[in-house]
Amino acid sequence: AAESQLSVMVQGDTGTGKELVAQAIHQLSSRNSEPLVAINCAAIPENLLESELFGYCKGAFSGAESDRKGLIAQADGGTLFLDEIGDMPLSLQAKLLRVLETKRFRPIGGKEELSSDFRLVSATHVNLLAQVRNKQFRQDLYYRLFQYHQ
Repeated sequence: AAESQLSVMVQGDTGTGKELVAQAIHQLSSRNSEPLVAINCAAIPENLLESELFGYCKGAFSGAESDRKGLIAQADGGTLFLDEIGDMPLSLQAKLLRVLETKRFRPIGGKEELSSDFRLVSATHVNLLAQVRNKQFRQDLYYRLFQYHQ
């Protein structure tokens, strides 16, 4: 998996070392000289998760007093690790899917699209296929995440 540029999905119960697997994949990859940027999707409210991932421009919302580079931009050249992606809200799943397809994104309040060449490693403890069947997880994103699963 480390030698591939495909998206990797790591599944396992909470506490089984999914983040350690993601770190090993990054360290053994050709992207290891660039950053491994990680975020726990379950630990951050939806509106904050979007600004964390995409970044924002000054004045985009109350409290945005300066531009902030998002995690997608920070992972350029390296690896983006989305832990507990099964807990990501549906509305944000659609935006993530577009980024995975195009490698382009727009910061919140931004006028221009930016690009980021990152490799995605994601992890979850939930049964994503069951969530797809229950319409709680996007099927198209599911297939994009499972290019290479562990």
